[in-house]
Amino acid sequence: TQDTTTTMNNIIILIWTLALCIQVTQDPEIKSIKQGETVTIIRINCKTSSSVCGGDYFHWYLQKPGEAPKLLIYQTSNRYTGTPSRFSGSGSGTDFTLTISGVQTEDTGDYYCQSYHSINSKAV
Repeated sequence: TQDTTTTMNNIIILIWTLALCIQVTQDPEIKSIKQGETVTIIRINCKTSSSVCGGDYFHWYLQKPGEAPKLLIYQTSNRYTGTPSRFSGSGSGTDFTLTISGVQTEDTGDYYCQSYHSINSKAV
């Protein structure tokens, strides 16, 4: 059936991705700011073990408590519609940075980076 085929394809993609061992590390893993503390700039770095396919395939997301992740920055440095100008993205190759200038309380949440790689002509 269609559902079984989709599930099997997803399992195959997951196993294949794990076998290629692309590692992504984010620094800092946790950044806490105490209430009343003034923070001018926060930088979140994401490093991949293999180069990203050009700048078109690196994105940043923000997930607020109880919500689905929302796209903030796409193609390394482009702000998605509705993303405040205090958010900016930069980087290339294996090193990327999300910068938040003038951090606001509403910026609280979990930040994720997403990358796309081509290994042996296969998309990961």
